[in-house]
Amino acid sequence: MNLGTWKIGFNFHYAAVGFFLIALVSAALYLTSENGGILQARDSQQTARKEEEIRLYNEEGIPGTDSVGWCNLFSGRWVYDNPSSSSSYPLYNEANCSFMLDEFACEKYGRKDFKYQNWRWQPHDCDLPRFNGTALLEKIRGKKLVFVGDSLNRNQWTSLLCLIESSIRQSSPKLVNRDGNMFIFQATDYNATIGFYWSPFLVESNSDDPYRHHVKDRIIRITAIEKHAKHWTDADILIFNSFMWWLEPTMTVLWGSFGSPDAIYKRVEMRLRLYEMALSTWAEWLEININRTKTKLFFMSISPYHYHGESWDEPQNCYNETEPITKESYWGIATDRDMMRIVKSTIQKLETRGLRIEYLNVTNLSDYRKDAHPSIYRKFHQPPSQEQLADPKSYSDCVHWCLPGVPDTWNYILYSYIINST
Repeated sequence: MNLGTWKIGFNFHYAAVGFFLIALVSAALYLTSENGGILQARDSQQTARKEEEIRLYNEEGIPGTDSVGWCNLFSGRWVYDNPSSSSSYPLYNEANCSFMLDEFACEKYGRKDFKYQNWRWQPHDCDLPRFNGTALLEKIRGKKLVFVGDSLNRNQWTSLLCLIESSIRQSSPKLVNRDGNMFIFQATDYNATIGFYWSPFLVESNSDDPYRHHVKDRIIRITAIEKHAKHWTDADILIFNSFMWWLEPTMTVLWGSFGSPDAIYKRVEMRLRLYEMALSTWAEWLEININRTKTKLFFMSISPYHYHGESWDEPQNCYNETEPITKESYWGIATDRDMMRIVKSTIQKLETRGLRIEYLNVTNLSDYRKDAHPSIYRKFHQPPSQEQLADPKSYSDCVHWCLPGVPDTWNYILYSYIINST
């Protein structure tokens, strides 16, 4: 071999290798950059999809204040109000509310931090109209407003009574009368009725007693509603909810009547399908029986619970939580979107048949408030055992809400609808 030729070949070989390595590094850098861009784009797309999904779960075009006209009241953030201000929230005091129930009286049962009372919901594009109990009573003068559903609807009903109490003359009676499943408050000066009807499934069940409903095996008559619904027929405003009692993985469905020898009982696991069937029964009753020119209908969306707190990686719940979640577009693990879809689908079908129901989607705004549940600070129908007392998380109530608290905001939104209605 000629040495000169070898040197040239050697130099050419290493030059080729050098060019190859440079090309390889450049390609790697390009692909890394491109993949990074793709990953970044994917993250942005996922964030955008999540935000869009939340937006779709929140109603748009909601009547807000007179100055704004139309506003999405469900999209916003929680703002801490200065407790020393005369116009700050809350609008009532727990101890001074004649209608307060022990399940929601957190201060009475030992809660020492009261920041949960001072958070105010602030929509992004407008202000919630300030609640005026006298204006509400004037609006429902001579009418009957009824909440229908479970204990979360009772939570909201109690909140509403506390909110309007300061607007009622001291001489007015402040008593709640019970007639079966119906609990009734009469604002006598306005000839107005504000009631709550216990019906956790909306349809008939073996849990229909307002006080004795803690049964292990829940039995529902999925197509039977008249027993309850006949008590709603004369209402001018109806506010429904039904969610928490459907979370059992299996339930017993009854065909026939309770106590009938011919009744057929079947254990069923299809929770979502049962929920859909019950809402169909409810919707059919409304379509046939509701006076479209008289009755205003509302459905409250899921009230989220916080048995996992904000972090899914830690065994925590609402116990000892004193601050809201501040991350916008937050969705909790307990938010059952499939159930929300079923409700919205049912309501949309009714609208195509000429029956309008306002869907008040309070789920997302309530989901931030892990700090606002009673936890251990409430009356329990069965006192906690010594074992439970040693572990407060084990018996904390992370479902219901302290009053004053989150249900007040639900009522501010309800108030804006009623006041703006014709």
